Amino acid sequence: MTLNPWRLRLLSQLDALGTVRAVAQAANLSASSVSQQLAVLENETRTQLIERTGRRVRLTSAGLILARRARSILDQMEAVEAELRGLNDEPSGLIRLGAFQSSIHTLAVPAVRRLGHPHLDVELVEMEPHASMPALLAGEVDVIITTTDFVEQPVPRDIDVVPLGEDPIVLLSPPGQPRNDLAACAEEPWAFDVPGSYMANLATRLCRQAGFEPRVVGRFSNYMLTLEHVEAGLAVAVLPALAVDRRFDVVAKELPVTRRITAAVRRDSRAAITVVLDALHAVVPASGTS
Repeated sequence: MTLNPWRLRLLSQLDALGTVRAVAQAANLSASSVSQQLAVLENETRTQLIERTGRRVRLTSAGLILARRARSILDQMEAVEAELRGLNDEPSGLIRLGAFQSSIHTLAVPAVRRLGHPHLDVELVEMEPHASMPALLAGEVDVIITTTDFVEQPVPRDIDVVPLGEDPIVLLSPPGQPRNDLAACAEEPWAFDVPGSYMANLATRLCRQAGFEPRVVGRFSNYMLTLEHVEAGLAVAVLPALAVDRRFDVVAKELPVTRRITAAVRRDSRAAITVVLDALHAVVPASGTS
């Protein structure tokens, strides 16, 4: 039996992403091509890996075992390839670093600048917490900067989490119109992140804990647009302190809430990933996290 790494990756992505369509989008293939490749993998293994339930598919017990072992196999293959490319014991290869928006210029970019290894390349990918963990599990990225406070998505057992620091959550109000707490904003218009995102869920939860349902007048995936909306007096908002650009004239009031900033990697990751984690730790004091 010869297992094709590419087909193993598709099976692993199906386990992480849940649907053939999602795998197809991640792999830049058609759904029918993904299904055909998975059928070939079943023939190669002489084992039923997938079963249909109506219009959906799910992994059989054998499929789950192979999908989760496949992630380890693919990681080991990448590690061997990196070692072969390595020169003079220098870390080498490509590391894909997924980071949420406000951590890119405050953590990810400074960390990449610190790396002095000529044969190590880092590709930065913007990914919010609700998307980065599935991407890590599927092998689309090697390291993520995320938050373990995203309660809707518990950390899988085969992921190692590395604490980086804490980031205060702040209430933003227009210049000259400071708001001291959430309860004072019950009648205010609100600017939110996009539905389903970490910050949209957190802001909704905080407002409801304060006793009101927020009236949302704007949704922005870009924090700069949120800050501009607040500066113009069109809304109030809740953002992490890391996201507050001092070029905007807004009033920021710290709330009694923080988010934990972490890095996460798959277990048995290659040595070059440790170099990236060390660089992230080194820039944490300069990032403003505590």
